[in-house]
Amino acid sequence: MTRSDGPGDPSVEGRDAAGASTSTSGTGPAGPSGVPYSTLIWLAVATFTTGIDGYVLAGLLPDIAADLDVTAALAGQLVSVFALTAAVAGPILGATTSGWEQRRVIMGALTTFVAGNLLNAVAPTYGVALGGRVIAALGGCLLGAAVTGYVVHLVAERHRGRALSFVLGGWMTATALGVPVGLILGQTSWRLPLVLVSVVGTIALIGIGLRLPPLRYPSSSLADRLRPLAQPRLVAGLLVSTGVLCASYTCFTYAVLILEPTHPARWMMIVIMCAYGVASMVGNAITGRLADRFSPVRVLTVILCGLLVDALFGALAFSLAAPAAFAVLSLVWFVLAGVGNGGHAVPQQARLAAMAPASVAVVMALNASAISLGSALGGGVGGLALSTGLAPGHLPLLAAGILALTLPLHLLVARWSRSRRGPGPDPSAAAV
Repeated sequence: MTRSDGPGDPSVEGRDAAGASTSTSGTGPAGPSGVPYSTLIWLAVATFTTGIDGYVLAGLLPDIAADLDVTAALAGQLVSVFALTAAVAGPILGATTSGWEQRRVIMGALTTFVAGNLLNAVAPTYGVALGGRVIAALGGCLLGAAVTGYVVHLVAERHRGRALSFVLGGWMTATALGVPVGLILGQTSWRLPLVLVSVVGTIALIGIGLRLPPLRYPSSSLADRLRPLAQPRLVAGLLVSTGVLCASYTCFTYAVLILEPTHPARWMMIVIMCAYGVASMVGNAITGRLADRFSPVRVLTVILCGLLVDALFGALAFSLAAPAAFAVLSLVWFVLAGVGNGGHAVPQQARLAAMAPASVAVVMALNASAISLGSALGGGVGGLALSTGLAPGHLPLLAAGILALTLPLHLLVARWSRSRRGPGPDPSAAAV
């Protein structure tokens, strides 16, 4: 059965007239919300796999360095090369594969990602481990873009925010569990968490092969798919993602340095990172529903304002609070930042998809690159600031400055979109 729905007008097998999943492709019916959760759960597991991969190594760099006989700085490049590869290769792979059948793209990307992690897990030398990270990044960046584009096209627009929230919840769960899982399993060997990532990825691959209906976007040339990307407002919209992640990772990368003075025990940092991840999951779940009820642009505006206020609050707390109060206020700042950083993803992706509905797969790949770029820039900006003598507690003020530049850019893109659209409802807003 074939049905066309949504701005991209994809051809989807196994959907009924309401946009819900049918048993044609082996999927169960959609839930009361209209979202086929029994199908999308496997995509959520896949995003969990790629998400946890980005966190399990964070607490194990000294062990990796000792085992591979390199410095800790070189071991850290195993994380950096993943982000850099994803940023460069994501748009290219997304544009190349956006005309292919998307279930096969997702399965191929996940297979590549699993293979890269298995290579990491058995790597005898640093060079082999570095190559494994490159392979894993090629699969991971394509998987993220393909999964998001698939959800945007599979689910009716009025349920899109909720569906994206559900699938991206896998990534947010990985944020909560990545560091603790890495630290706990890594007590035996730093290779064990990578084996776990590969096993979970294989389970997701089997589920996707059995439960995900085939989906192919409308036939078009590569030039047609890339044409909307010449819009300056879309580039500016992508820079909003870069700005948010840059502000986030300016502090998150050095969270241990910021919080350690008042929370010195290792178990405290594990609990705090778990709390941050849970807060990200809450923010993601809330904004997914709000994006279905209100305009994603409006929801994103509130989130960016909240992140800016929270960063300023953190900066004031670190500068003026008494030591006794600082321990509590720093946790409040960090957890609220988790809510905002986790909550911005769904409305931002919905807004970008509405800007270029015929090129969703490419746009999502570009957004993944913008996110990777922001993460790398945030770590670099924070590290540069610390190297010049700035105290870790002053990094929230630097993040506030980045957000102060990102918020006007977001508002400019929103106004630009309204002026191009003219009077009438916002196509990125959900119809209730």
